Amino acid sequence: MTSTDLPRDVPSTPDESGRGGHCNGPRRTRRWGRVAAMCAAAIALLVLGTRLSLLPGLGDIFGEKTHDRSGPAVLKSIRDMSRYEAAAGNFQVVVDLEKDTKFLPDAIRGTRTLYVGAGTVGASVDLGEVANNGVVINKDRTTAELRLPHAVLGKPTLDPDRSYAVSKQRGLLDRIGDFFSDNPGSEQAVNKLAARHIGEAAKESGLTQRAEKNTTAMLRGLLVSLGFKEVTVHYGDAGR
Repeated sequence: MTSTDLPRDVPSTPDESGRGGHCNGPRRTRRWGRVAAMCAAAIALLVLGTRLSLLPGLGDIFGEKTHDRSGPAVLKSIRDMSRYEAAAGNFQVVVDLEKDTKFLPDAIRGTRTLYVGAGTVGASVDLGEVANNGVVINKDRTTAELRLPHAVLGKPTLDPDRSYAVSKQRGLLDRIGDFFSDNPGSEQAVNKLAARHIGEAAKESGLTQRAEKNTTAMLRGLLVSLGFKEVTVHYGDAGR
């Protein structure tokens, strides 16, 4: 048989893998090209959504919605109050709380929180705790002498609308722990520390003296309106 008698359709020679000689390279290239195009499209949509949320009127398209599914508040108890809150102070404190771990750098284990805590402390006089013989009135009902307990400070109350975290620094292990925690990034520690500092500042602010002065003015105005000419108010435990 001469060379001209050879069949025209000769099967391709198998490659080293045992497959046909047609290369799969272009097919794989096209597949990876489609995957890359899909990723690029997803990133473009994310960036576009972020940009559109900054435009007036288009923020609702990609904006978040908050649903409040809380149950109704339940009344647990009622107490009759006899305290007269005569003064209140507004306080603000900057809390710098840092927690370190021995033998480990802060980048691995450690936290530091810079927190601004704002709250109020009230000072009140308990009018229901009048000392024995705490109210003395003359026969003509023109003079009255009252003895009341000293004013006391209430517990500090933090205002969530005016309290906020300025910065939070966490080590790698702390970030991993927050990821698996039910309460990541809890601010309970800084809240307690802020309340303690505010309470200490209230003790040095003269709130109790201001409360006693305001209580005296209130009682004098009330008794004078009832016809008394002279009203004296004392504070302390003498005579109990």
